[in-house]
Amino acid sequence: MQLVVARIGRAHGIKGEVTVEVRTDEPELRLAPGAVLATDPAATGPLTIETGRVHSGRLLLRFEGVKDRTAAEALRNTLLIAEVDPDELPEEEDEYYDHQLMDLDVVTADGVEVGRITEISHLPSQDLFIVERPDGSEVMIPFVEEIVAEIDLAEQKAVITPPPGLIDDRAEIVSTRDDDA
Repeated sequence: MQLVVARIGRAHGIKGEVTVEVRTDEPELRLAPGAVLATDPAATGPLTIETGRVHSGRLLLRFEGVKDRTAAEALRNTLLIAEVDPDELPEEEDEYYDHQLMDLDVVTADGVEVGRITEISHLPSQDLFIVERPDGSEVMIPFVEEIVAEIDLAEQKAVITPPPGLIDDRAEIVSTRDDDA
């Protein structure tokens, strides 16, 4: 199975290094020197990582055969894709790869069907499940412990305890502005 692990950013310096936007929780495993990665667009790859280092909080990579700034800049916006065994699991117990969560049925703790996970959006503050409802509409559910109570891969379901208004319009709005003081 192929997973996008990074996107190449701009060139850094004059010796062929590039910045990368990391899209994996395991960069030390997926983006290590010697790793051979497929690319999108495919014509720019495969790329073999020669060196990697962190500079000012950003990961910098140099690829074999990319020796100058011009060659590095030509790789900008290329997606780096790693081949991953579909049965491989993350090291931490409560961590999941996106492919494990895709297509899970989403139900509330009391058994009400919400829909099916069709996408996972990785935002700086948290991840979101994009859930397609039976009527074709979509709802976004924050992938946080307070809302996602259980992930059951064997049963292929995610159990949620949503606050009022997250998946329906029954939110109770409380305001003190309406009180006459």
